Amino acid sequence: MTAASASTPAPARQRWPWWPLLPLYPYGRRRTLVRELIPDQVWSFEQLQGLFYVAVPIRMTVVRLRQGLMLYAPLPPTAELLAALRDLEAVHGPVRTIVLPTASGLEHKLPAPALARACPQAELWVTPRQWSFPLRLPPSWLGFPAARTRVLFEQGLPHGDELVWRALGPLNLGLGTFMEVACLHRASASLLVTDALVAIGADPPAVFDADPTPLLFHARERGDQPLEDSPEQRRRGWWRLVLFASYLQPAPLTVAGVGEVLRHAFAPGLRNPRSHFGLYPFRWHPGWEEAFHELTGETIGRPQVAPVLERLVFPRCRAALLSWIRSLAELEDTRWLVPAHYEAPVACTADQLGQLADQLEQRPWASDQGNWSTLAGIDRTLLKLGLVPAEPAP
Repeated sequence: MTAASASTPAPARQRWPWWPLLPLYPYGRRRTLVRELIPDQVWSFEQLQGLFYVAVPIRMTVVRLRQGLMLYAPLPPTAELLAALRDLEAVHGPVRTIVLPTASGLEHKLPAPALARACPQAELWVTPRQWSFPLRLPPSWLGFPAARTRVLFEQGLPHGDELVWRALGPLNLGLGTFMEVACLHRASASLLVTDALVAIGADPPAVFDADPTPLLFHARERGDQPLEDSPEQRRRGWWRLVLFASYLQPAPLTVAGVGEVLRHAFAPGLRNPRSHFGLYPFRWHPGWEEAFHELTGETIGRPQVAPVLERLVFPRCRAALLSWIRSLAELEDTRWLVPAHYEAPVACTADQLGQLADQLEQRPWASDQGNWSTLAGIDRTLLKLGLVPAEPAP
């Protein structure tokens, strides 16, 4: 970290002024945690994002190439993030390449232009079929630097001697296009993915250590209970955050009525924004922990398809997803999986990816029951309104 940035107060170094474009927690203040994943090869820059304290980690992966650095899946370039990036550049050379590996992920798309401006020597590579809503605007109008922006596959692929690229999609979502591009970094044997594959750990990630409020908030049973900190409470809150993020409203959760919420609100010690003034509209039923175990399976931390994408993006596109995972299984050098969310790095081999594809093909797909019922209801509504296609595009 530079001397100037070290002398700047933390809130100023963590400021993200463009947060109103995607008003997600923690809004205008984005703490960044930097971790070395593979010694001298791969680093993780992690922030939090979510709604109503339902926050999960989001990651930008930094990879060392022969002549500089590559950034995969951009994050908001706060002064704190850029200071840590400059430290890496001082040792390993400048950022040469920035990759936006998704066509629909706003959490990565919105910060990409600002990150590109902060790295003037870098080319910005984006997936095909970039889109905006409600108006379809050209990339230059969205802030992408025209002279330095390239389209993956259509205009080539960067660093083909060091990286291997595999595309999922494009898939027609009705309003836009879903596309994700995975990247194998040969030198570290690390497979970088964005949203489709995740790995969920039993304990809350370290990015919560600076402020565990989201964990403690959701670990409670009622709004008038204090935010008590302990390892057990943090884990309890983490499991619930995972269920929220995966299913929106899992089966063992009901929404409390207005009367109940207000009756427990504004309790002494909770009359502050940090506690949302005691407003807590959730009621968890006994045995809710089983929903977490059902989600993660017997092997916690295993690679899996994100449930919200399975039910809302891939319900009629399983064949395309399986084909992509099997193409990843052809990359025999893979030893690590680095998703843009949740855990990383995750031990992962080509054989494991092949087994995952087989398991997905054999089990029921995009369920309508149990924990999946809320997602299924959203999908049925979108179909009824004609906002998503009834069949996948050829």
